[in-house]
Amino acid sequence: QGQVVESGGGSVQAGGSLRLSCAASGFPYSRYCLGWFRQAPGKERERVAHKYTSRDSTFYADSVKGRFTISQDNAKNMSYLQMNNLKPEDAAMYYCAAGGTFCSADYLPPQALFHYWGRGTQVTISS
Repeated sequence: QGQVVESGGGSVQAGGSLRLSCAASGFPYSRYCLGWFRQAPGKERERVAHKYTSRDSTFYADSVKGRFTISQDNAKNMSYLQMNNLKPEDAAMYYCAAGGTFCSADYLPPQALFHYWGRGTQVTISS
């Protein structure tokens, strides 16, 4: 049974940094799209970044470009989201997700194709 588990959330001041981690298990890690999503209170869940495990192409939401970096350690089945220069509007519950679908900088698979979702890790930003 596949699962993904996030960690690394917390409370930081605006301008600070956090690194989220996602541990994947129970499914073939290669040929999967690993993504990070977030949901703030009263807002819809939005895609922050994603990366296909077998290629270097990545996607970033415009709101995080230049500040967030998604990376992977395929040997450890881990995905990471490095978040720098955090802003108050970045505060949200962050979710790791994995889907057996291709993804790239230009192809954004629907959220419904992400079969595995973590329970989320909370990121709080103080100004």
